[in-house]
Amino acid sequence: MQVYRHAVRHAWMMLLAVVVAFLLIAVVDQYYGHSTLAFAAAIALLIGANARILQFTCPKCGKNLFFRGLFVVPWPNKVCGKCKTDLSSEPHL
Repeated sequence: MQVYRHAVRHAWMMLLAVVVAFLLIAVVDQYYGHSTLAFAAAIALLIGANARILQFTCPKCGKNLFFRGLFVVPWPNKVCGKCKTDLSSEPHL
């Protein structure tokens, strides 16, 4: 499977993780009051879910699909910003 498709799956998984973290905080706040442990659990969940982001790189030049210069964006590039390789097509060897 091409690297772009894996990166898109990761982006959707991160969206799900954000929703779960938000719901976790809202539920704990509703039933137990304000809790820093709920925030800590949400942060740990998001860090754990995002740990794979550095694996999504261009197979030719190694540039990360989620980085645009100095910024990290929530959706991957279809075309590498450095070598202009089409990452949504079949894998390049």
